[in-house]
Amino acid sequence: MDKKRVVITGMGVVAPNATGLSQFEEAIKSGKSGIEFHKELEELKFSCQIGGVPKVSQDLMDHYFTALEQRGLLATGLIYGGIAGQEAWEDAQLEISDQLDTDSGIIFGTGVLGVEKLREAFNKIDAKQVRRLGSTSVLQTMASGISAFLGGKLGCGNQVTSNSSACSTGTEALLMGYERIHYGKAKRMLVGSCSDSGPYVWGGFDALRILPHQYNDRPELASQPLSAGAAGFVPSSGAGALVLESLESALVRGANIYAEVLGGHLNSGGQREQGSMTAPNSTAVISCISEALKQTGVNSEEIDLINGHLTATAMDATEIENWSKALGLDREDFPYINSLKSHVGHALAAAGSIELVSSVLQISRGFIFPNLNCETIHPEILKHVREDKIPREVLRTKLNFLAKASFGFGDVNACVILKSYNDE
Repeated sequence: MDKKRVVITGMGVVAPNATGLSQFEEAIKSGKSGIEFHKELEELKFSCQIGGVPKVSQDLMDHYFTALEQRGLLATGLIYGGIAGQEAWEDAQLEISDQLDTDSGIIFGTGVLGVEKLREAFNKIDAKQVRRLGSTSVLQTMASGISAFLGGKLGCGNQVTSNSSACSTGTEALLMGYERIHYGKAKRMLVGSCSDSGPYVWGGFDALRILPHQYNDRPELASQPLSAGAAGFVPSSGAGALVLESLESALVRGANIYAEVLGGHLNSGGQREQGSMTAPNSTAVISCISEALKQTGVNSEEIDLINGHLTATAMDATEIENWSKALGLDREDFPYINSLKSHVGHALAAAGSIELVSSVLQISRGFIFPNLNCETIHPEILKHVREDKIPREVLRTKLNFLAKASFGFGDVNACVILKSYNDE
């Protein structure tokens, strides 16, 4: 089989620090934080009363949703994903036709969708008001609601589905879409992920006491990946979306190409060897990264930048050690590394896709966004990485190869290798 090269031709993003691709690029370059104090969390007696919630204007809603679609729309994940997905389609300059597009598909994941709509539905059912649930209750609460919504808006007739792998969801979706194009089963795939916002999503994590409750009065300082003072991850939400396309199709269309997807690897640690529901099996993490390099034919020394998972917990030092072992690189040879979670917090199921958008922007525009809130880097991390490879200010530099990984609850792992694109 003639395997296809896969490139990225469109992107969209709804993030706590910016909504829209150009605004997001400026935000990550300037180190703009999207973490804020939320009065609602204080009133609900949350220990951690901060989080990252995207700002979506009514003008944006009217652009991407009809008045009928907005009626009773409470599923924030569907809003974020609907905007990001359609922005990516527009960015790729793809038309929306009345005819079925069997060459295009969607893999757009989520962790849980429509919790606010579910809450409304439960209350109405308990009040014996089933007939007042509304016609969109099912769409807003079914796991595949986001891919179904985008599939209808864009007329995609190839595979249209949703995946769900906790924090690895977005990176997994990209690799699944890549494989569909690589093996000739589609010409283009819209891939991404989204996450709802608010207390009904974040409450379980607050109960686990893994969120930084010490920073309620200083929210922009709370998310501290790589730092000696990291006190837990800041919950957030949003969506990221990318249009993947065969190189052949992109060239025929004369499309703008951001970067090339070389491939990657997915695996699980099986919750063995110190791996658990919440902690990764390091053997599997190392294998995931190593296999991604092997399958893409990229040498460790060629990686210019790692966009890590790095959640601002005690596991950050373990992640760096795993990267070092997987790459076979230590101290002097370790590449640049950064974490978007210092800007936007941990967007849960949306994290991988939002971070992938930031990764593609870096490799296509030639910059490395700064790590925030890590003035004092964890000493165990400095055993493996030189301090200057953890930039605290934006760097302008050419990037040829970038590794992006996500490690999710349930001990699941995903790693993708991106390459800069030029007309060779």
